[in-house]
Amino acid sequence: MIKKIYKQLVPEKVRNEIRFGLQKLVSPIYYGNQNTCNCCNKSFRKFLPKGNIKRDNAKCPNCGSLERTRLLHLYLKNETDIFNKPLKVLHFAPERCIFNILKELDIEYIDGDIDPANARNSIDITNIQYPDAYFNLIICSHVLGHVQDEAKAIRELKRVLKNDGIALIMTLINVDAQETFEDKTIVSAKERLRQYGESNLLRLHGLDFADRLRMHGFIVECIDYTKQLSQEICIRNSLGDGRRELIFKCSNKTIES
Repeated sequence: MIKKIYKQLVPEKVRNEIRFGLQKLVSPIYYGNQNTCNCCNKSFRKFLPKGNIKRDNAKCPNCGSLERTRLLHLYLKNETDIFNKPLKVLHFAPERCIFNILKELDIEYIDGDIDPANARNSIDITNIQYPDAYFNLIICSHVLGHVQDEAKAIRELKRVLKNDGIALIMTLINVDAQETFEDKTIVSAKERLRQYGESNLLRLHGLDFADRLRMHGFIVECIDYTKQLSQEICIRNSLGDGRRELIFKCSNKTIES
């Protein structure tokens, strides 16, 4: 009852800030030397568990980064020009830890979400209100599994991407399934959790995810970036098992890796 009243009285954006503030307040009790978060540059004796089926050593106690966000930050820093060129960047459902880094850069940084509580700009990924070929870089991590019309969203991402730009797309992948599983009769949160592994997913992508992107015109390279990093970095930063961390590098024309 108290939780319900709290949600009714306190706006979601404020609740998010309170939750994050409390998280940072207690984070010092986890300080140590076992793991390092490359997003906030703090070290801990361990990361926190995360997920409906708990993943050990997943969440940074300070900034809340997950395995996939730490990997994404490393990729952005090492493999893109975002930190040294004035790019136009579109970032959907911005992870707070990545947002706090990118908003300080000398770039045109547009963070967006359909829920205004989660970003500074309210943007529908199926109807992006920007001109054709506008952005140099698009970041879209763990969004497409939650979008009703996935095909339309992919076409919009392709439309607003410059011809020489790249879109970095990530999603939860069932590495044991060749095809994406999607059943539109599954509507309850409880059944979605049982079938897809998350209560707000509308589909569980399989190994055909790259083909689903190619179907709408993207040229796609699937990157397991952990293979390009040392084992020491992967373990110290806890970069995941590949189910959430594969990067699908998309472009409108052939790009160099």
